[in-house]
Amino acid sequence: MRIRLIAATFGGAALLAALGGCGQREDLKPVAGQAAPVIPIGATRPPTNEELTTPDAQAMPVRSDELLKRSEKREPDDFDLPPPG
Repeated sequence: MRIRLIAATFGGAALLAALGGCGQREDLKPVAGQAAPVIPIGATRPPTNEELTTPDAQAMPVRSDELLKRSEKREPDDFDLPPPG
């Protein structure tokens, strides 16, 4: 009986913590009293919220699905050694 009460308490706490992370989504706004981000060197204007939160191509590389179309002989590899023993 006591174990069920403890399990229900932890389960309820976990549920509340999970639901607490689902807060209302709204546009980003600067924090009151803090300065805006520094303008990058060479830029004429500060970046927008959309530009700051969109990952660049290096962060999300494009997948290459090109199949091997012809066999190619592998170059000899000096470090491709057999396992010891």
